[in-house]
Amino acid sequence: MTHHTKPIIGISTSLEENSAVLSLEYVDAVETAGGTPVILPPSTCRHTAARLSEMLDGVIITGGPAVSLHLVGTLPDDLPSAPERRVQSDLRMVDVCASSNKPLLGICYGMQLLNAWAGGSIYADVQKQVAGALVHSATRGAPPHSIRVSATSWLFSAMQRDELMVSTNHIQAIASLGSGFVAVAFAPDGMIEAIENQSASMTGVQFHPERMGEPMRPLFEAFITRCRGGAAYVP
Repeated sequence: MTHHTKPIIGISTSLEENSAVLSLEYVDAVETAGGTPVILPPSTCRHTAARLSEMLDGVIITGGPAVSLHLVGTLPDDLPSAPERRVQSDLRMVDVCASSNKPLLGICYGMQLLNAWAGGSIYADVQKQVAGALVHSATRGAPPHSIRVSATSWLFSAMQRDELMVSTNHIQAIASLGSGFVAVAFAPDGMIEAIENQSASMTGVQFHPERMGEPMRPLFEAFITRCRGGAAYVP
């Protein structure tokens, strides 16, 4: 872990038509919380993630298209699969963060990728596959909804609330948890909305905190504190 006044946070990018793409909402969220954002390219070189990791204090895996690893069912027409180049680049970054215990925050696709990386399975279209599931995709007309947060979780320690209103845009959802992860937040229909490993060095949220402005600032500030080398989280 390096020691910077403002921790350096690597932010993964989407891949669209041979271009690396990133919403500036992620950049703004990191800067507002006290971090220095660095944009990570979807690289094909297996050494790049390790080299970048040496320079970073933490990593955010951003939202994106569908995760196809350990998929349950068939992807719907309105959800394309993430490009393999991006998936492999992100997985390598997860690997190096896991091996170095470097803080990592996965958002939406990023949470699903974390879960699949750990061997967990992913519903292709939870709305169609699970009886009673709500519409969770804003592009399908879903409004913001509440989630219940475990009082023993890092997410609760960050937000200091056991109920949050969140903006979601996911068609997929976790079917089974990956090894080493626990579910720490749930939607009203029981869908998993956040996961953590035991030390919370790896955290995933199914919602999009970067789009929610000031109400989610404590989440990013808590993540930046972890990246700065703050006290270890004890559940």
